[in-house]
Amino acid sequence: MKQQKYVPSKQAHINYSKVSIAILLGGIAMLFFSCANKIEKIKELSAGENTAGMEAENYEMIHSDSTIIRFKLITPKLIRYDKSEDPFVEFPQGVEIERYNEKMEQIAGITANFARFYEKESKWEAKNNVVAVNPSGDTLKTEHLIWEEKKGIIYSEQFVKIIRKDQVITGMGFESDQNLSNWMIKKPKGPVYIEVDE
Repeated sequence: MKQQKYVPSKQAHINYSKVSIAILLGGIAMLFFSCANKIEKIKELSAGENTAGMEAENYEMIHSDSTIIRFKLITPKLIRYDKSEDPFVEFPQGVEIERYNEKMEQIAGITANFARFYEKESKWEAKNNVVAVNPSGDTLKTEHLIWEEKKGIIYSEQFVKIIRKDQVITGMGFESDQNLSNWMIKKPKGPVYIEVDE
């Protein structure tokens, strides 16, 4: 089949100075829609209304700002469903995002076994073994996480676990602003404190 090079369109603008798990999710959107990319294999699929318009394998994308690499996205497979009424991009075999500082040191990251981006809504959905780590070292674990870019919120209705340096907090349901500075667990089960060696 005829090979077609996929060129992302410009999309979300993210404030790099803020640190949060939501920014990592936003980074995915920025990576996908505003950066140069490397695609080892892309093939055009059948053009049905509800079928995929494009598929990429071993997809890797790097986003840089003033020659400094900020984000890196890696996925085994990407499928773009642009023929449907509500276009979306799917990562059926998972996705990995890495965030770097000015010294090219990895400071944060997010992984999920499945992810999907809804273009019209500017909404990201990550599912199955979602793990996000921010630069402070806090880790969020859940099976389902939503980030709504337009509303500036991230949330989950499922079980969540937040692992901090000295405690583990668990509960059902989670909501936060997109900077993860004001968050709450809807039905907390209480913190578990961890003994730290001095």
